[in-house]
Amino acid sequence: MLRQFELVERVRSYDPDVDEEGLDRAYVFAVKMHGSQKRASGDPYFSHPVEVAGILTEYKLDYASIVAALLHDTIEDTAATFNDIKEMFGEEIAKLVDGVTKLSKLQLQSDQTKQAENFRKLLLAMSDDIRVLLVKLADRVHNMRTLKFHKNPEKRRRIARETMDIYAPLAERIGMQEMKNELEDLSFKELYPEAYESITARLAFLRQQGGDLVGHIIEQLKKDLKETGLDVDVTGREKSPYSIFRKMQRQNATFEQLCDIMAFRIIVPTVADCYHVLGVIHTKYPMVPGRYKDYISTPKPNGYKSLHTGVIGPEKHRIEIQIRTQEMHDVAEIGLAAHWRYKQGDYKTDGRQFRWCRELLDIMESADNPEEFLEHTKMEMYQDQVFCFSPKGDLITLPKGATAIDFAYAVHSGVGNKCVGVKINGKIRPLRTELVNGDQVDILTSKTQTPSPEWERFAVTGKARAAIRRFVRAQKREQYLEVGRQTLQRAYKAEGYEFTEKSLEPVIADFKKPAVDDLIAAVGEGTIAASDVVDAVFPGHKSRLGRAVETITRGFKKITTKTETKKQSPINGLIPGMAISYAKCCHPLPGDRIVGIVMTGKGVTIHRIDCPTLEKFSNEPERWLDVSWNEESNAGESHLARLRIVLVNQPGSLGTLSTVIGKNHGNIANLNILERSANFFELSIDIEVQDLSHLSDIMAALRASPGISSVRRAQD
Repeated sequence: MLRQFELVERVRSYDPDVDEEGLDRAYVFAVKMHGSQKRASGDPYFSHPVEVAGILTEYKLDYASIVAALLHDTIEDTAATFNDIKEMFGEEIAKLVDGVTKLSKLQLQSDQTKQAENFRKLLLAMSDDIRVLLVKLADRVHNMRTLKFHKNPEKRRRIARETMDIYAPLAERIGMQEMKNELEDLSFKELYPEAYESITARLAFLRQQGGDLVGHIIEQLKKDLKETGLDVDVTGREKSPYSIFRKMQRQNATFEQLCDIMAFRIIVPTVADCYHVLGVIHTKYPMVPGRYKDYISTPKPNGYKSLHTGVIGPEKHRIEIQIRTQEMHDVAEIGLAAHWRYKQGDYKTDGRQFRWCRELLDIMESADNPEEFLEHTKMEMYQDQVFCFSPKGDLITLPKGATAIDFAYAVHSGVGNKCVGVKINGKIRPLRTELVNGDQVDILTSKTQTPSPEWERFAVTGKARAAIRRFVRAQKREQYLEVGRQTLQRAYKAEGYEFTEKSLEPVIADFKKPAVDDLIAAVGEGTIAASDVVDAVFPGHKSRLGRAVETITRGFKKITTKTETKKQSPINGLIPGMAISYAKCCHPLPGDRIVGIVMTGKGVTIHRIDCPTLEKFSNEPERWLDVSWNEESNAGESHLARLRIVLVNQPGSLGTLSTVIGKNHGNIANLNILERSANFFELSIDIEVQDLSHLSDIMAALRASPGISSVRRAQD
């Protein structure tokens, strides 16, 4: 454990003007407040905050961050209060400490809920001051280093999983690569001990067999580059055990099949030198196809810049080389902490300046509950990235697998909500189209458009899914409010009263609702009976209750019967009551991927997604609708499919055709002979089927029948 003077000396080494007296007071205060408390390891508890502060000195953090690290557990685990910290150390430090403090006093329903609520508070705190996250990450690093002292294996695994799921991705998002690697390796060791032991043992074996292989390669690279007149710094290292494990999983490869477990860094003075060195390396050594990446012209969202290339290097080893300037290297290794090194003492860093932090805040506002928020933020933080461009050339970074609808919401929530179509590289494409690196995406909007619930099925990013869910919930709430008002009006009338929303105000607390609208919506949803509300508002009129209930029940049965008899729309994503027709050019069936085209005065025409007719509407994106089949509504319904069939011109061929269709429960609705020759004749046949699967069965049976030459779906 660091002693008091050692901690002060560490901070003084990079900040000669630090408030030494303040550091001393914070150290003594932490020791005094934690007193005789012990950690699971048996060490005095105050050793933990001291070690956390020591970790932050490695990143040369400012005075306030170091003091906050020393005090970060005092509010939660000791008698100290926020006001005590504020009075002794100032409001800035008190807010930092409060931001890191866990929500241990909340009465939460589950560990998952507790985890989500803690993360939610952390996000709010770091949005005001990102240093909260730095202290929290250092706290987690020390906890992971001492995880082995927890006796409960389930608790160790839970902490390791939380670290892998939340804290390691957060460290990566702010560019703290060293910290991220350590958190991942410590979690990996706990979660997959056998895999960890296997990989570390093999790395040790390679080091023993290869001697000083890394040193030989470094010397050769320096020699090659010195001949060009460049004075560079070359270093080499093995990749971390978890990064090797993840690569084995991603590539479905064994350890022996991985050739680039060594990475070398070349540090140069300027950006121009980066490209000069790259040219020298590619001239000297064969480049591995597909391994070159330019993160200088296109930096990662966390600010990371570097050139990456893979080559068959010295000693014929396949290696990865990273080329960067010293400033790029500092940002790559310590990320956000490098901010202060190049900003000359500008310690205050507002988390809202980071786009990903703003997006997580947007998700938090849209999420319905803590678990949903945690689910979306995990998706937002983890996935590999795709780089796409707006028509103006702005770079938008999305997770791998993201679709055009994700791009729309990444631009702005308002753009996503009003999205009606998309042009990808100049061509109209469905909103569910998956984006790839380099796509230029032009989102088409309409003032009358609203989000479709179907969009959530193919949205990938947490921001898009949260915004869509928020709109759907708001839309449902409006429906519940309308139904609730009508139901309460009938219930009031049965008692001989006129309904007013004001009359509900005295009883909202009885039903544990925060506002009148919430009570009305609950009645509309059916979770609260209208008769119970009337009884609460008019407790002196219970003699009329039986008649009121009977009246409401009769009315409810009529409404229910009417609702049940009203046929549901066979297509999801359309306004209720909208006229629907099925395109006769492609005859779409349930199971086909479909798109809706708005036809003036005729409602919506449903086409198969690959229908050639859609080309006619390529310049009218406002007419395109993303739709899908309503499986429940289409159950048992017949749909028309058109086939083109070539029969051998022989007796019995037509009879075989009709028999096969009949045996497979199809019904011939129409048949036209299109062309006839001495050996074959071609016909068009309309068949009533249930869905695409039913049609596929019929087509397979036809192809297997003698006398039938070919079968295909028609697209006129």
